Amino acid sequence: MSTPDRAPNICAVDVRTALKEGMARLRAAHVPSHTLATELLLMHALGRDRTWLYTHPEAALDPAVAEKYSGLIARRAAGEPTQYLTGAQEFWGLEFEVTPAVLIPRPETEHVMEVALARLGPRGFKIHLDSGLPREKLRIADVGTGSGCLAVALAYESPHAEIFATDVSAAALEVARRNAARHNVGDRIHFLQTNLLEALTDEPASGGTKSRDFDLIVSNPPYVAREESAQLQREVRDHEPHAALFGGPTGVEMYARLIREAASLLRSGGILVLELGYNSAEHVRAILAEQKLWTKVTFTNDLAGIPRVAAADRL
Repeated sequence: MSTPDRAPNICAVDVRTALKEGMARLRAAHVPSHTLATELLLMHALGRDRTWLYTHPEAALDPAVAEKYSGLIARRAAGEPTQYLTGAQEFWGLEFEVTPAVLIPRPETEHVMEVALARLGPRGFKIHLDSGLPREKLRIADVGTGSGCLAVALAYESPHAEIFATDVSAAALEVARRNAARHNVGDRIHFLQTNLLEALTDEPASGGTKSRDFDLIVSNPPYVAREESAQLQREVRDHEPHAALFGGPTGVEMYARLIREAASLLRSGGILVLELGYNSAEHVRAILAEQKLWTKVTFTNDLAGIPRVAAADRL
């Protein structure tokens, strides 16, 4: 007599074993930082933190949790980024939702925050330190906001700022809106679906501002060369949005237009801060020099010694 097919039997497994087997699978698949990825995926499957994992090594996983965790490990071994599997990534001490519609925030982009806040100086404070009186509202634009990490972090650091966050992707803007709401800054950020700063440089009749009244413009633009796509990690090449990655054949094509549009919006003394791709510093330096509209041009290296951030003040 035949018997009906049964679902695969999921063997009982404890936390220690789950970690050990997950690490082995990811190591065999040559996954970068396989130990961290395993921990994060098990934490996500369980809804627990790292401390709980290591203080409850003998706790048995519920079969449904074990199945979910096994699926996550398999997907990570196949190349899906950990952050897309957990739906989260930390930036500037804040947790951000991430989906395949947005780039995963990188530690290198925190240099943009550091340079921007340092350049703002006292203007970044909510009050005048000498008088205690409230400061005038800051107007900031974040170009190509993606997950909203820069816009939200700047709003978090500068409670007196009004921020305009732009992106060509409607799906990315939805993620950014949710991140702004999560950190209670959504009422101070305007999200605009537009290419670079186009909507803000339009005539006022079409909804733009036109006047030069911005204090700070930041951007982490697409800057990877399409001709270098084969050299990217598979996690990046196969899973992150290409529109946010690739700046053109050589990777520097976006900068000239972005700098030109920023110049039309920044007030005198306004600050432009741009993240740089590999080998793009001299190209950006030449654009800034050619326009003859900028002063106090600086380049900041990342921890690997690569020029990562360009900054300049509008004349």
